Amino acid sequence: MATHIRCGSLFTGKSTSAEKDQTIVVEDERVSFVGPTATAPRPAAADKVIDHGAAFVSPGLIDVHVHLSYGNAHNEEDIDLYAPVEFRAVRAMMGAQQVLAAGYTALADPAITGRVTIAVRDAINAGLYVGPRISCSGRQITPRQGLADYYPTWIGVPETSVGVLVRSVTEAIEEIRTEVKDGVDFIKIAADGVYINPQTGELGGCFSQGELDAIVGEAHRLGRKVISHARGKEATLQSARAGCDVIFHAFYIDDAAIDICLAKNIMLCPTFALMVNGYEFTQATDGNYRARDMMKRIVEEGVPNLLKAKQAGVKFLVGTDSGFAITPYGEWHARELEFYVKLMGFTPAEALQATTVNNATMLRDGADIGTIEVGRFADLLVVDKDPLADIRILQDKKNIVAIYKGGAAVKVPKHVFNPAKVSKFSYDMWRDMYTQERVKQVPTRSIAAE
Repeated sequence: MATHIRCGSLFTGKSTSAEKDQTIVVEDERVSFVGPTATAPRPAAADKVIDHGAAFVSPGLIDVHVHLSYGNAHNEEDIDLYAPVEFRAVRAMMGAQQVLAAGYTALADPAITGRVTIAVRDAINAGLYVGPRISCSGRQITPRQGLADYYPTWIGVPETSVGVLVRSVTEAIEEIRTEVKDGVDFIKIAADGVYINPQTGELGGCFSQGELDAIVGEAHRLGRKVISHARGKEATLQSARAGCDVIFHAFYIDDAAIDICLAKNIMLCPTFALMVNGYEFTQATDGNYRARDMMKRIVEEGVPNLLKAKQAGVKFLVGTDSGFAITPYGEWHARELEFYVKLMGFTPAEALQATTVNNATMLRDGADIGTIEVGRFADLLVVDKDPLADIRILQDKKNIVAIYKGGAAVKVPKHVFNPAKVSKFSYDMWRDMYTQERVKQVPTRSIAAE
C-alpha cells in the first residue's frame, strides 16, 4: 500500500525554489515518486491519499547541536552532577520528543553523559518510542583548560560529566576507540575553552597542533567524523589544519583557516541561539547576567569573520546548543534560521537548505534524509504558511499542520512537567549577602511580631 501526499507548495531542498501542485508517493517509508500531481501515479484502491493542497511541504528540519542529556540545565552542575545518569536517559527521551514536535525529524547530539543519547537513539530506532532520527558523539574529549575542564582541580572532570579529560594523546586515542566500540556516530573534541593565551590576550587552543592531528587522524582511521568546539582564532585554525569535519562556533576564524576549510571541505556551525538568547533573555537575577555583554560582543565580532567564510564558499550547518535553560528543547530551533537570514545574509531558501541538505551530511542517516527525492525517507514538515516569504513562521508551532517520519504522521506525547523536578537540582541557599547595612535596604519580618 502506498501513501500519496498532495502538496500545495513543495520545497524538496534540491533547489532554492518551491514548486506548486506537487505529489509525493511513499512506499515502505521511502519516496517512490515526487513531481507534478498531473504526472503522479494514480492511487490504487488500497492506497492512502492525504491532501495538503493548501500547505507548504519541506524536508523535516535538522538541528546538529542539541544536547539531550543536559535537561534544559540552569548551570554546569545541573549538567554534570546532580541527576543520576539513568534519570538523564529518561529525561532525554522527553527532550528528543519535544525537538520532534517542533518539526525537527533529525538531530545530532555532540557531547553526552555516559551513553545516554546512544540509548535514546537505539530505543527510537528499535520502535520502542516515537522520536527523531538521532546521531551522537560520546563524551567530548577535552585537555586541561578545554571546554569540559571547568571545575577546580580538586574536583576534576567527574565520571558523570559530558566531558572526559585526557592527559595525553595516548589517553585521547584510547577514549576514541572506546567510544567507537560503544557505537558513537562521530567524535567531539574541545579544542579550546577557558585558556587565554598570555601573549595575545585571546582565547587559546588547548591542544598542540601535533596532538590534534593525531587525535583527528585516529578518529578518521576508525571511520568517524570529528566535530571541534573552537570559538577562538587559534583553535579554529588548529582544527582546520587537523582536518576536523565540522568546526562549531569559529567566531574568530581568520583568512588562513578559511582557505583550509575550502581546501578540505570543512563545514562551520556558528550556533547563534545560545549567544543571542543569552544576551536578549537573561535577567538580572540570573547568575549568567554578567556574561550578557560578552555574548553580544562575540556575536558582533564574529559575524564579519563568518560572513567572509560564507562569501568565500565555506559550507554552513545549523545548530542551536539546545538543552540549556536559555535554549530549551522544542522552543528556539527555528530561530537559528532567522539569525542566518538577518545576520549572515542567507535567503530563507538557503537557510532551509542549510538545515536540511547540509545538516544531513553530518548524520548517520545522511544519505537517506535531508531532501525529498526518490529512494530517501519521507521525512516531511508541513506548515500552513510560506517560510520562503518569512522564515520566522517556522518558530510558531501553531503553523505546523503535520510532521511525517518515514511517511507516517508523527504523534508526539504532550509533556506537562515542573522544571524544578526535571533539571533544576543545584541549590542556592541565598543570592545576597545579608550584612547589617544590606538588611537596612530590604524588606524584613520579625519573629516576635508574628
